[in-house]
Amino acid sequence: MQNLREWDVENERFWTSTGKTIASRNLWISIPCLLCGFAVWLYWSIITAQMLDLEFPFSKQQLFTLNAIAGLTGATLRIPSSFLIRLAGGRNTIFFTTSLLILPALGSGLALRDPGTPLWTFQVLAALSGLGGGNFASSMSNISFFFPKRVQGASLGLNAGLGNLGVSIMQVLVPFVMTFGLFGALAGPGLPDDSGTVVFIQNAGLVWVPILLALGVAAFFGMNNIVTSSVSPRVGSTFAAMLRISGLLLVAFAMAAAGLYLLLGLGISKWIVLPLVIAGTVFAMKLFPGEIRQSLNHQYAIFKNKHTWVMTVIYTMTFGSFIGYSAAFPLAIKVIFGFAHGPDGSELGVNPNAPSAFAYAWLGPLIGSLVRPLGGWISDMKIGGAKVTQIVTLVMVASTLGVSFFMVQAYRSETPEQYFLAFLGLFLVLFAATGIGNGSTFRSMGVMFDEQQAGPVLGWTSAVAAYGAFIIPKVFGEQIQAGTPERALYGFALFYAVCLALNWWYYARRNAEIHC
Repeated sequence: MQNLREWDVENERFWTSTGKTIASRNLWISIPCLLCGFAVWLYWSIITAQMLDLEFPFSKQQLFTLNAIAGLTGATLRIPSSFLIRLAGGRNTIFFTTSLLILPALGSGLALRDPGTPLWTFQVLAALSGLGGGNFASSMSNISFFFPKRVQGASLGLNAGLGNLGVSIMQVLVPFVMTFGLFGALAGPGLPDDSGTVVFIQNAGLVWVPILLALGVAAFFGMNNIVTSSVSPRVGSTFAAMLRISGLLLVAFAMAAAGLYLLLGLGISKWIVLPLVIAGTVFAMKLFPGEIRQSLNHQYAIFKNKHTWVMTVIYTMTFGSFIGYSAAFPLAIKVIFGFAHGPDGSELGVNPNAPSAFAYAWLGPLIGSLVRPLGGWISDMKIGGAKVTQIVTLVMVASTLGVSFFMVQAYRSETPEQYFLAFLGLFLVLFAATGIGNGSTFRSMGVMFDEQQAGPVLGWTSAVAAYGAFIIPKVFGEQIQAGTPERALYGFALFYAVCLALNWWYYARRNAEIHC
């Protein structure tokens, strides 16, 4: 039965007899769908590093920009995705948005066969990859309705944490499948790198196509829509739900495209453009008539609650950092340690002793993903999410400053590899802190907001936080271009200090407004 008309998981008898089994099935289908969403969204972090080796005719700045484009589009798509569950139902949303990922996966595989493919083609495909980023908001909103509040930290942590593993799995799987002709003659020949090794870079996109097909089928037949008045009261047919989803996603795509034109075409500051994109998407969605407008007006009540805005900032610190560093990490390793530099930061040539970006880049996202459920589980205990968030924020400030110190040393050295282990170790600590903080902040929101607001708030905060996937690669690219990559991390550390103060004042101090 696809539509659930009775759903009361706070009732212990209902949860034990009926709810737990259904909720678990939906969770375990949701997780691999979300995992592949992250993989397709973030695979540009590996593809761009390989494009540099294969001498695609693009600058380092342009390659960082491909990561940033995927980041901006994915974050913008999260805004409508935050509200899709009430409008279209969980099963309908996860099935359709997972199936849509086939478009960028197949398109990227075809385009990567030819180094002469123009830059604009890769920019369009990077934008389409943002579909994977948008899926997080709808997935988390959906799972929040399936589980009672007492296990929200664990259930949301599992969905997000194991879903986030898509970044690490992708960063291991993609370099592997690029070493041989996985699809034979169907995918075309490989390309030689500067050492003469043949690389099947097209497999970076193509490998996800059959997986996504299978997951689409599993979601269609195995998941459920909760059609109670507080969750998804007027879902209608699957086709009608797909039309609603498509319309709202197209609005977000249009706003993201406008933002990218202002950024890349006109050179307007990202700090001006991003608020315009966010506000424009929110208001444009209200132009839809009838039930869509009524539902959005109801859900937009979250914006009247100041804690929506405070938690948006704090969650941006945790998830925004995780996803942004995941996108930038491989290419940052390649650029900072792959080349020797003079004391003034001038490039002296390729570093023959450079560490492999592919060998290490996956470790950070893996650690951040695996510890995310831990943050939720610890927060479900008497400790509470706010205190856990306070501790991890202190760790993030310290580790970010440590990473920046060794980055400076490496970027001013003819032998940067001597600083790599310290750089890597501190970055892994930073990734672990973001992961635990992801779990603790989501647990706080699950407890802080009521049933009707929790889902949209979880989706909204994740949407804004996802702009980290745009900002961090973009800022890294700009500062590397300027020869001062450490300044990017100084700015991030300052932002974390602001979040530390906000979390302490509103949630962690003795007389805080809310203890969560």
